[in-house]
Amino acid sequence: MNHRTVEPSNHRTDVRPKLATPVQYVKGVGPALAAKLGRMGILNVADLLALTPLRYLDRRQILGISELSPGKDRTVVGAVERAGVSFMGGRRRRIYEIIVEDGTGRVSAKFFHFNQRYMEQKFAPGTRVLLAGEASAYRNTMQFIHPEIDILATGGDAPPDVGRILPVYPLTEGLYQKTMRKIVRNAWDAYHENIKPIFSEAFSEAHTLLDPWTCLQQIHFPSNDIEPELLTIGRSAAHRTLIFDEFFFLELGMALRRRNVAVKPGIAFAVDEAAHNHFLKTLPFRLTGAQKRVIDEIFADMHRAAPMNRLLQGDVGSGKTVVALAAALQAIAGGYQAAIMAPTEILAEQHMTTIRDICGSLGLPVRLLTSSVKGADRKEILAGLADGSIPLAVGTHALIQEGVAFKRLGFIVVDEQHRFGVLQRAAIREKGHDGKAAQTWPDVLIMTATPIPRTLAMTLYGDLDVSVIDELPKGRKPIMTRLYEEHQRQKLYEGIRHEITNGHQAYIVYPLIEESEKLDLKNATDMCEELRRVFEPDFHVALLHGRMSGDEKERIMNAFKAGTVHVLAATSVVEVGVDVPNATVMVIEHAERFGLSQLHQLRGRVGRSTFQSYCILMAEYRRSEDAMRRLEVMVATTDGFRIAEEDLAIRGPGEFLGTRQSGLPPFRIANLARDVGILGEARKAAFELIEADPQLSSTDNTRIKEVLLTRWEGKLTLADIS
Repeated sequence: MNHRTVEPSNHRTDVRPKLATPVQYVKGVGPALAAKLGRMGILNVADLLALTPLRYLDRRQILGISELSPGKDRTVVGAVERAGVSFMGGRRRRIYEIIVEDGTGRVSAKFFHFNQRYMEQKFAPGTRVLLAGEASAYRNTMQFIHPEIDILATGGDAPPDVGRILPVYPLTEGLYQKTMRKIVRNAWDAYHENIKPIFSEAFSEAHTLLDPWTCLQQIHFPSNDIEPELLTIGRSAAHRTLIFDEFFFLELGMALRRRNVAVKPGIAFAVDEAAHNHFLKTLPFRLTGAQKRVIDEIFADMHRAAPMNRLLQGDVGSGKTVVALAAALQAIAGGYQAAIMAPTEILAEQHMTTIRDICGSLGLPVRLLTSSVKGADRKEILAGLADGSIPLAVGTHALIQEGVAFKRLGFIVVDEQHRFGVLQRAAIREKGHDGKAAQTWPDVLIMTATPIPRTLAMTLYGDLDVSVIDELPKGRKPIMTRLYEEHQRQKLYEGIRHEITNGHQAYIVYPLIEESEKLDLKNATDMCEELRRVFEPDFHVALLHGRMSGDEKERIMNAFKAGTVHVLAATSVVEVGVDVPNATVMVIEHAERFGLSQLHQLRGRVGRSTFQSYCILMAEYRRSEDAMRRLEVMVATTDGFRIAEEDLAIRGPGEFLGTRQSGLPPFRIANLARDVGILGEARKAAFELIEADPQLSSTDNTRIKEVLLTRWEGKLTLADIS
């Protein structure tokens, strides 16, 4: 199970007054320990009972020392024969060693980090102790390294933690397992009778859910007939109940969002076939079959009198912008305005470049609004949006700033949506609605070039319809990806020179702009000078990074697009929104330091024409196991969806989602990569429940409604439920 920081109370238990008791009043806690628990997000009794163990230890069997074999979860009991400081290894490392014997043999317990005075006081010869942990063989004897060690009472009393399965909880500095187990037990003994069921008996039986008392009891104090491995990997009946619970309340919120949008008044656009055919004739290429299919899906949504809420997925270079423009032009033909919002100025400018030529041939005004647009130009654009004389706006967050008003905004495109928060996406929709109950709401198309695994699409975008462009334009060749190390640099430069000589161009991307005192990495500024020494005067090298002014970036990119710059040394500022079909080489320096999604996006800057393109991953010889997996995946496939699945498996859901998706309740125990089957069942149950009882007003659903509002904590911004 993943180690994770515990979030404050949003768990399965009923947060009634007693369960909301501050944690410091639990027996054995007090103010000092409460402060440490607070760092973990454990503020009250409900939080403490909601704390899910990371794994479990099997203490059901005590072995004789002579029976010990290498492996985890070994437990022995014996008497200290001798203890003291000794030295180990070629460097004569200082350790504290305790020799324990039980009449059948001897075992060594070794500690590399220790307080000598404390150890000498606690483990005098003859002291009866329990050792538990992973046993290993060393020079024909058995040993424990930093085992759990308990001092046992004399007289043969049974050790307190033997004979059962023990939870291992997440901890913070100054907090120990024995303390955590003790206070969880105290909280359970004092407060478990206050836990109330959420689901009706019929619902629980239909979905094979344990009652809340049994569920939490099995999580914290497992019965001995459960296999510890099932507990550790989250496959016990209790874990299944908690996982279902988390997914169910996530999907319940999504179902409410989706229903709420569906029942709002929308714009029933009449599809203008003549306008669409005229648009197609202006294109210098033919649409792919996937693009045509997705346009039909979007047009069908636009024709309905409910606001469209659709996610458009398409790999880099698949032609999402043209699809979005086709839909925007339909809204404009119907007398409305359209807006396309991108997360960066470079991406907004790239959209503007793509759209301007097409709209120019159609005689349609289109303007770019970013934070760099100032003075008279800005006033003119704001006036044109307000009076409707500008039918199409392309921009960044500037489009949702105060003071920006549209006369009749009917269609919105949000590109690279994962870079926007939930509230920012809601803010652009509000620009098309003035708050009057009778006014219609605009259609929204959300786009991403970052492929999203199916499990994540079901959670992040459970409230959206999904379209996928799963076909690249004809004639595109798969990008050849190779992994190089430093000793191959000369070969790399020769390959780049060969491509430039043949009339093409190259990107070389670095993780830093300038040299860092803390990181020994190549940086764009210094390496640009090296590249100039290698390629100039025959070829022109330029530098591009995010600290440059907008005008300077635009000047360099225009020169690169025009072919007067042959090698572009850049940071990951070129990750999205840069489209130069003549560029055929992408070199990523220190590729081991980039994430899979970022590597895939950077690679997508080439391969945008019929020319064979190449991606070279320059990596350090020393790299982590995860970094090696990422690089191997990149070499093995160019399929963005397969890459996304691998990325999810490597990083885990929490890191994959990042902090931008702040509009979702956190997962404590559910794992999107592992629990997809439970997710599907929970999603079906949630959507069926909202279909049957949209306001959750029935007696059986009263507790569900209470918990839903607690879990989402006001984040159901698009759902009307009170």
